[in-house]
Amino acid sequence: MTGPLFYAKILLFGEYGIIKDSKGLAIPYNHYQGALKMESSPTQKTIESNTNLQKFQKYLATLTSDLVSFELDLFQRDLDKGMYFDSSIPQGYGVGSSGALVAAVYDKYAENKITVLENLTKEKLLKLKQIFSLMESFFHGNSSGLDPLNSYLSLPILINSSTSLEATGIPYQKNSKAAVFLLDSKIIGETEPMVSIFMNKMKNEGFRKMFSEEFAKHTNSCIKDFLHGDVTSLFSNMKHLSKVVLENFKPMIPNAFHHLWKQGIESNDYYLKLCGSGGGGYILGFAKDYEKVQKQLKDYNLELVYRF
Repeated sequence: MTGPLFYAKILLFGEYGIIKDSKGLAIPYNHYQGALKMESSPTQKTIESNTNLQKFQKYLATLTSDLVSFELDLFQRDLDKGMYFDSSIPQGYGVGSSGALVAAVYDKYAENKITVLENLTKEKLLKLKQIFSLMESFFHGNSSGLDPLNSYLSLPILINSSTSLEATGIPYQKNSKAAVFLLDSKIIGETEPMVSIFMNKMKNEGFRKMFSEEFAKHTNSCIKDFLHGDVTSLFSNMKHLSKVVLENFKPMIPNAFHHLWKQGIESNDYYLKLCGSGGGGYILGFAKDYEKVQKQLKDYNLELVYRF
């Protein structure tokens, strides 16, 4: 048995913002994926995955929600046969490793599931997001549900607020020089400590003011520019956003990358931003000329995500 593939996701815009009800834009990233599989000859990796799934199954059994119920007996029988989640999605990198697993489990074991073939109204999208939030809380303690939603639908999703989201299209230009890329920090990031730092910062009135008047404003402008294909305005707003993040989210940026972040802002060749909660994992970059930036950052591992 091999289940369907579920892809990684990238939150292009909206990290931390979506916790506080500003806009976000997430896209699937099919460079990495995962699927539920049966193992005939167990390895250390498949045994670990099966053990984690056993814990997840027990967690789902404790959920008392009118939103969703699961075929828990079938789930347990499959686990007893050695089922595991085979994934190439790096963990702690901000690209939705637990989201893909949650999407796969929902797809296989949820009763009366909402399928991707239905007319996905805003109400259905919101219900899915709420279900996935409950499920993924097992991994993060607190989840928006957005990563599994993106992985499950495999569509770009525009988040207008915590109660309003929609599937959207994004402009793509195959031969464009401008690109979104990932920069590998080679450090494993952990979501919970970063979110705790952010929540503590939000107790400060000055930080809250910066967050709503600068961070959220520039994030929303970037999303609008990106969706409308306004590259000139996008890079102008990206520069502002990158500066705001460098000045106010320093704990979320690994120390070794502060100079690289600054270098991008000063040269105007590329702008860096957080990918997910930060603290390690990937850093997201926007380049006006990706090939030029590849040469500039030849000592780092870059991955092309998207040309626009």
